[in-house]
Amino acid sequence: MEVSVSLPRKSSVFGIGQISQKKRGNDAHNTHDDDCDGGVELMEIGAERTKNVLILMSDTGGGHRASAEGIRDAFQLEFGDEYRIFVKDVWKEYTGWPLNDMEGQYKFMVKHVQLWNVAFHSTSPRWIHSMYLAGIAAYYAREVEAGLMEYKPDIIISVHPLMQHIPLWVLKWQGLQKKVIFVTVITDLGTCHPTWFHPWVNRCYCPSQEVAKRALQDGLEESQIRVFGLPIRPSFARAVLVKDELREELQMDPNLPAVLLMGGGEGMGPVQKTAKALAASLYDKEAEKPIGQLVVICGRNKNLVSTLESLEWKIPVKIRGFETQMAKWMGACDCIITKAGPGTIAEALIRGLPIILNDYIPGQEKGNVPYVVDNGAGVFTRSSKETARIVAEWFSTKSDELKRMSENSLKLAQPEAVFDIVRDIHELAKQREPGNFPYLLTSSFTSLI
Repeated sequence: MEVSVSLPRKSSVFGIGQISQKKRGNDAHNTHDDDCDGGVELMEIGAERTKNVLILMSDTGGGHRASAEGIRDAFQLEFGDEYRIFVKDVWKEYTGWPLNDMEGQYKFMVKHVQLWNVAFHSTSPRWIHSMYLAGIAAYYAREVEAGLMEYKPDIIISVHPLMQHIPLWVLKWQGLQKKVIFVTVITDLGTCHPTWFHPWVNRCYCPSQEVAKRALQDGLEESQIRVFGLPIRPSFARAVLVKDELREELQMDPNLPAVLLMGGGEGMGPVQKTAKALAASLYDKEAEKPIGQLVVICGRNKNLVSTLESLEWKIPVKIRGFETQMAKWMGACDCIITKAGPGTIAEALIRGLPIILNDYIPGQEKGNVPYVVDNGAGVFTRSSKETARIVAEWFSTKSDELKRMSENSLKLAQPEAVFDIVRDIHELAKQREPGNFPYLLTSSFTSLI
């Protein structure tokens, strides 16, 4: 029987199931964790204890939350109540400034893209990011240790490049490295920051062979690496969709081929310029009729929505704001225009969409471009006019090329990746001894920093 120890409730980097003094009830993403807020000290009475899984992420781009929630949903579908899953944006919720504002800092640097480029590459050398993370660890060591002691994760899953080092150091100095399973799920398809790779992890799940090669170069063993693909929400990956039915539901033209234009969650990039170019190229002036239709997803950019809605269009156009049914819109279209975000690319591949990449964030998204182009699943151009010309040709004289790229997209897609990942983690868990082990607050970690 496991004995529950009363501990001081304090802010924690791990923050699993805690009744925190910080805001808890307003966390819209903890819909299924909130019933566990009384703590995780479960009593074992002749039954195997439910295993606690902590997924560490941060809302700093890269679809980290989407991947985390996809893994959570897959655990629920595959294993039901065998696991209790908690998704935490640890920097925002449990640390102080400046770490709790990493999301805002990231968005600022991405808008001023050269700043991000410098930050990404200047922190790549191991000695630099190791010193930086050691400094963070020294400052927040007690919170990390208290978090482990209080919340007892049997499995820790990192879906963010900055979530490996500190918890692994704590596990080592707590003497729990051989008892707690720690895995990394990389969410970049090609180029990725070296902080993703830590030799102490039990598994490093890579979305592509290119990332797996980088992991080997950075000191991981082949036995630690698995290549399954990028984890996509099960509701998206396993959706059974019929294009004709979707077009009727979404009130689209049933006969015209459709292009989906995206500007990300914030509606950034040359969306308006590209939409106008597409409207011109997809209208046959001689026949005085459209040869295609357009769907524009503007994200949270309300000004963009208003501007596009005020324009007159000669082709059928659907203008949407922030959209929660991307599986349906992708399923209703024949190709997609987007920046090189890994999640959007992986989703487009699952839907068999040829992809026109029109931008990328330097550093982590740069490698996503050759991943798409070299595999024959799309093209890259920053020119709105060139983009419009390509789509017009796909919808008229080069329909064979569109079909071939669609087939290549489906070949490259890995819709079962998220299930392969959770099944492999489950196998790791079965190999470990029962999780009735102590979490004790020690001074070893803080004394060594």
